[in-house]
Amino acid sequence: MNDRSQVTLVTGFPTSFLAVRVVKKILAEEPRAALRLVVQDKFMERALSELERMDAHDAERVTVLEGDAAAMDLGLSGREFVQLASEVDVIHHCAAITYLGVDAKAAHELNVGGTREVLELAQEADHLARLVHWSSALVSGGRRGYVLEEELLAPDGFRNAIEETRFQAEELVRRASSAIPTTILRPAIIVGDSVTGEIDRLEGPYLLVLLMLNAPADLRMPLPGRGDVPLNLVPVDYVVDAGFAIARDRRALGKTFHLVDPEPVTARRVFELIARAAGRPVPRGFLPTNLATALLRTPGVERFAHVPRAFLEQLATEVVYDDRNARDILDELDVPCPPFESYVGVMVDYVQRQQATRRAQTTASEDTGRADADPAVAGE
Repeated sequence: MNDRSQVTLVTGFPTSFLAVRVVKKILAEEPRAALRLVVQDKFMERALSELERMDAHDAERVTVLEGDAAAMDLGLSGREFVQLASEVDVIHHCAAITYLGVDAKAAHELNVGGTREVLELAQEADHLARLVHWSSALVSGGRRGYVLEEELLAPDGFRNAIEETRFQAEELVRRASSAIPTTILRPAIIVGDSVTGEIDRLEGPYLLVLLMLNAPADLRMPLPGRGDVPLNLVPVDYVVDAGFAIARDRRALGKTFHLVDPEPVTARRVFELIARAAGRPVPRGFLPTNLATALLRTPGVERFAHVPRAFLEQLATEVVYDDRNARDILDELDVPCPPFESYVGVMVDYVQRQQATRRAQTTASEDTGRADADPAVAGE
């Protein structure tokens, strides 16, 4: 690359929480890197707002291109596409729909179609050093037992469109890896920052937090499902730190890596630790999946989460993710995964703050409505 700055393309900014964190990580760790971000017009204002919150020097290194990761040539003009292909050195493909309640068509358009377009850019790139495909450990679907990093085996049916389309996207990347230098990263279930608690959506394991916080304070909540299987959770800061470290390592070319907790706790233990952090009684007993699904749709919980069954299916799937490839690199670089016990309190505190904010906004809105309707209250 001689003396010029390394040019890195990141897809998924600003709608992907992961992509935003990856962008910040690259800017922090690679002071000479120049970034290219492909952003849809409808998200341009949000993207520029994210950049305004960054250090001025960092923001100057970012070029925003109006386009669409799921469109032909990434939605760029022919000239823009050629220019990007001529200058890009590294691609971090983070753009993906992860919301389990999305319809299959939308999931396929971005997760599969977007990956196909990124691969076409990579094939045209003059001096691409690495395509980093941010996949998911959930490509294993409902498979049980030991899942190896090297394998991509279709389960007997997928539980939702997200698992299926992310599997199909990874298939595309693997088929192209003989001609394109690739690294595939598979995070487990991503939760918020282990230090700040920040997360973009309250879903997945946050259903357990919401269930606990919205139940009567003295009620011993039963566990949704038996809870004796490992629940592999990883905080987003670890995922980005580990993924970035692996993506820069020469040994990672052509390989796949599980970014997982090497010592995951059981779902029951997760629920117990959440209860303790929330100041609630330890759970007692368990509910069958169908009753637990109904419980997770009770008032106070349903407005936060629309797909509880998908998460309950994850709670019932006994799977262990092999992470030997990842450990070989991360242990040497001293990038440990924080244990769930160390950040569960931060996670619960964050949800409590979010709920308090929502209540305050609702109260303010109701007060405004009353003031608008009542001249005496409005001072008229």
